[in-house]
This record gives sequence, C-alpha cells and structure tokens, in this order.
Amino acid sequence: MATKSNYNAGDLDVLRGLAPVKQVPSMYTRVTSPAHIIQEVIDNAADEALAGYAKHITVSMHVDGSVTVEDDGRGIPVDIHPLEKVPGVQLIFTELHSGGKFRKKQEGAAYSFSGGLHGVGVSVTNALSTRLEVEVRRDGKAHQMVFTDGGHIDTPLTVVGKNIKTTGTTVRAWPDGKYFDTPKVPVGEIERILCAKSVLLPGVVSLLRIEQKDGSFEEKSWFYKNGLRDYLDELCGDSATVADQFSGEYYASETDEFFSMGEGVSWAVRWLEDVSGTGESYVNLIPTPSGGTHVTGLRAAIYEAVKSFAESHGMMNKGLRLTPDDTWRNLRFVVAAKILEPQFRGQTKEHLDSREGHKLVLDTVKPHMEAWLVSHLDSAKAITELALSNARARLNEGKKVERKRSSGVSALPGKLTEAESNNPAECELFLVEGDSAGGSAKQARNKANQAILPLKGKIENTWEVSADSVLGNSEVHDIAVAMGIDPHSIADIEKTDLSNLRYHTLAIMADADDDGRHISTLLLTLFFRHFPAVIAAGHLYIAQAPLYRIDTSSAGKNRPARKLYAMDDPELEATVDRLSKEGYRDIKTSRFKGLGEMNPGELWETTMSPDTRRMLQVRLPEGDLDAALQLFNSLMGKKEAAWRRNWMSSKGYQVSE
Repeated sequence: MATKSNYNAGDLDVLRGLAPVKQVPSMYTRVTSPAHIIQEVIDNAADEALAGYAKHITVSMHVDGSVTVEDDGRGIPVDIHPLEKVPGVQLIFTELHSGGKFRKKQEGAAYSFSGGLHGVGVSVTNALSTRLEVEVRRDGKAHQMVFTDGGHIDTPLTVVGKNIKTTGTTVRAWPDGKYFDTPKVPVGEIERILCAKSVLLPGVVSLLRIEQKDGSFEEKSWFYKNGLRDYLDELCGDSATVADQFSGEYYASETDEFFSMGEGVSWAVRWLEDVSGTGESYVNLIPTPSGGTHVTGLRAAIYEAVKSFAESHGMMNKGLRLTPDDTWRNLRFVVAAKILEPQFRGQTKEHLDSREGHKLVLDTVKPHMEAWLVSHLDSAKAITELALSNARARLNEGKKVERKRSSGVSALPGKLTEAESNNPAECELFLVEGDSAGGSAKQARNKANQAILPLKGKIENTWEVSADSVLGNSEVHDIAVAMGIDPHSIADIEKTDLSNLRYHTLAIMADADDDGRHISTLLLTLFFRHFPAVIAAGHLYIAQAPLYRIDTSSAGKNRPARKLYAMDDPELEATVDRLSKEGYRDIKTSRFKGLGEMNPGELWETTMSPDTRRMLQVRLPEGDLDAALQLFNSLMGKKEAAWRRNWMSSKGYQVSE
C-alpha cells in the first residue's frame, strides 16, 4: 500500500466534544449491547441516593427500544456554568470529563462518594443515542432539553412546567444500534443492576417497568431492609450451608488514622457445600464483575483469620499447609466497598485496581472475622475443617501429578529457584530479567507456589530459528526444561500434550523501560513461535512492574502518609494530580531503574502478590492467525529491515501512543 512520503501538521486531526466516543466507542463502553450506557444513567440516580437525596429509582423499558431512568434526587443543575457559559445540564451531556464528582475532598462537595471518576458517563450515553431527552425538576420548575444524532442540541433548555412540588431527573435515551452488536437492551442485566442498587442502598426502592404492546406496563421492584444480609440469603436459596452467615460493616470516622471519613466496607459471607468461590462485588454502588483488589482483600482476610484459628486451636496436621484457595473454595459472598478515589481498569469499571482497596477490606474484615470465629465456635470449627479437607485433597492431587511425571523430568536448571508445591495448577514461574532482579524476586516470592528463573539479558530472536536447533540456546533450553514441555509449532497446537507443564502460570517479568519491553517482546516471540500451545491454553502472562514510586508526607488527621506506584507517565501524572486534589502538598516521585532496584517488599506488593499485582494474560488472536504470523514475520524477520523502516516512518506513532 502506498503511503504519503511527507508528514506535517496538516495531517493531524483533533476530535472534540463527543466525537472521540463515536470514533472508538469500545474505549468508553461495552459494545455488545447498550446496557452499559443505560447503566451510566442509573449510576447517576444511585449516586443521588448514596448522597442521601433520592429514595426511588425507576427504569422504564419501552417497546420502541428506548429506556427511561427517573429519580427523585436534587435534579441536575440548570443554572449557567460560570466559565463555560452554558447550562450545567448541557455541559454534563455534551462534554467529556465534566460533572460534580471531582471535588470529593472539598467541604460541601456535591458528592463525597460516587462511582463516577472521569465525567464521561452520560455524555457517552448521549453520544451513542439517536435521541436523548432530559427533564429536570428543581426550584419549583420543570426544565427540558433534547439531543439528537449523538449529542446535537435539538431543543435548548426550556422551562416546561411551573409550581412543581417534586425534584429529580428523568432521562430517556434511544440507543443507536449501529454502535452495538445488538441494539436491544437486555432486560436481565438491567434487573441485576436495579436489584444491586437496592441491596447496596437499604431503604431505596428500585422499580423496573416493561412496556407491553398494548401500552400497559409490567412492573418488578426491589427493596432490601437489611441490605447485603437479606440479599445473600436470597442468592443462596435452599443450598446446604456449612456454617452461619458472617456479615457486617465498618466505615471510617473522623478519628480514623488510615482511611478518609466515610470510607469502608460492608460484607456478607456464607459457606456452602457445593459452591466454588463465587460472589458479587461493588465499589461505590458500581458492580465489579471482574472483581479486583477489594475482593482479594476479602479473600486474604478470610484466609488469615481461618489459618490463625486453625493454628491456635491445634487443628493443623504436621505437613499440611493452608492456602487462600482452600478457605475460599466453598464460599458465597457479597462485598461492597466505599472508596474516596477508586481507580478502575477501563471506563466500564468492571475491575478495581486501587491497592488501597485491598488494604481497606483486609484491615477491616480480618479483625471482625477473628472475633466472629471465637464467638461462633461451632461455625468456626466447621469452616476450618472444610478448609483443611480442601487442603488435604489438594495435597493428594499434587502427589498424583508428581508420580505421573517423575520418571520423565530432565535435570532442572541450576539457577531455577523451585516452588515447594508439586501441584502445577497452583504453581507460578516468573521469567525474570537479570540476576539482580532475580535475587530480589527470590526474596519477595511466596516460596509455597512461586518459582523464579533469572535470565541473562536479552535472549536470542528465535523467530527464524528451527525447532530442532532452538534448544541450542542455553536460556531457551532452561525455559523449556523448567516448563517441562518440548518446543512445537503453531500447526501442532491441537495435538501438543501439556500434561507435563510444571506451572499453570508463566509470567514474563521485565523492567518497565524500553529494554524491558524489548526483552518481553523477544520472550513473546519465543512462545508464539515455539510454545504456542502454552498461550492457547491461557498460561502465559506479562507481570506489569511499575516505573514510578510516589511518596507523600502526612497532610492532616484524615490524610496519612502514603506510598503509591505508577506504571507509566500518564498514570504518574494522574496520581500526582489526584493526590494534590486530596490536599497533599509534599509529594515526591522517584523512577525505578529496574526490578533489581526494588526491595523485596516493593516487588512483592506491586508485581508478584496475587492480591495487588497487575498481570496481562497473553492470548492468540481470534480468527486471523495468519495475519498475526505475517505481522510477526515483518517485525522479527531478519530480511524485513526495509519494511520495518517504512512502517516506523508511517505508523510508528501508534506505538508511542
């Protein structure tokens, strides 16, 4: 394909207003259906309830495909913004990164806690709808504004009623089907969202109205007097229980030394005979189906409390070791955290990334559970015995695996620091850049299930190395022997036997700089070319180490000293900006020169702990494997230097982005 030889400022485009959302909608919402853009409106109504101003949330699904969301809160501001010179309601629906949820630390803030972070919620709803109508009731008047064609103002803000006795906001949106796999809003998902709002907001009534062809409405409502406790009972139904329900809540007061006032967690947990670590989690009323640090905090709290009880009551057999999975396997839970400045993974907020979330839940739930176990001895012994039974079953399974493969294992590399466990399903191997980082990783690791294999600098580019000779490279040989499988081709994925794979998690752990990315690329090339079945089975990951550390001094009674980390420059800038808004002034940043510069505690917390690390799973491309092979051949082939120069000249900016 011919490319333009010169590249100048005239070739640059700037997307303004809602144009970025329409250009790449998947960056801002899920595109499988319009459910998430409707959820954004529901979340705003729930934030009004969380702030104490709304008691009812009503969602009406119409036969024409539109959806109406109504609340009885304060009503979106309709006065003129002092800087933008447009009504507040117009600003919220037409400008990304606008809203009333940024000043949470300020006295008298409109919202102290909310799911909204970036102010892109309902503006995305507007951008991806053919029509959107908003009515605001406040100050004794009803105001209406209408948008069409993805955010264009059809009817400016107009007073349509006076002497109005109620307050609140009503939004009706017609999702634009061209942006979604299906234009239909799934009823089941909206039901789950509304149910969750009532669960997390005891005393708030959520109502779903579904219009029928004759114009009538079928209705379903949710109301939970006791919140999470009642909801978990409903979820468990008639399932056989092993112990009493463990539930509670805690929210920080003005005198709390570690958390801001109002931050905290509520939880409900039950142990069943046939459930495998399933449950629901929320942050500031936002469902987090992919979990995150608040869930890992709950998991750690339960594990540490049960382990402590087992040890103190003489229930641990010699040679038996409990793991978090043993205590989590038969558990059903609901956990809801309130965090002042939550950090999510992506705009859809399905996964909480804030490390503070882990500490908040762990430090809160663990002492409560320790006290509960002591005061509920029958339940405590039943829970502990169940966990020990899981541990014994896991240990026996590990012995079976070891016997099955013991005769065929080659001598393991001398520089490999092995894990104690023999069960591949729970074992992790970290391929670490350099001896220095390898030394820190050895000290940081969980000896029970984490193994370390240090690598000397950059391994060979193996893209054009044959399978017969690839093991001639000592580093590749050590990796293959440590894994326990032989090299194979992409064509052999289906028939490759992975039963001898010694670790079900293989993590590439390199520095967060350019050299580290180069080493990661070479290792990815090795796995894609010579061990693709490992990728296809979902065993390969990239451990994301931070590039920066941020330290703050204490900034008053509710702002203790903090230590945070940032993966890259944009995250560093966002973190420093957030801390400044929270009132911190003495903010110091430092850049890690590499993994070897981290002390073991930092390396464990940021990169190796399952509770707080960030790991990217590597997957094979779906559907177009040939295109991926061609791209790798162009990027890694020795004879493709001219192509790479042309590509970097025309498209290299995509990499920097």
